[in-house]
Amino acid sequence: MGHAGAIIVGNKGTAASKMEVLAEAGVHVARNPREVVEAISECVEVNFNEYIH
Repeated sequence: MGHAGAIIVGNKGTAASKMEVLAEAGVHVARNPREVVEAISECVEVNFNEYIH
């Protein structure tokens, strides 16, 4: 569901509120394209290290 299906009521349903809830749940949340690369790098490094140890 994209922006067309988004429902915003007060401050619930905004991008900021969704990002906050996801981060609280332990999801890597990227706030800009550079952070996407950093988050993927961290995930790959963690997973790679699990396999070699």
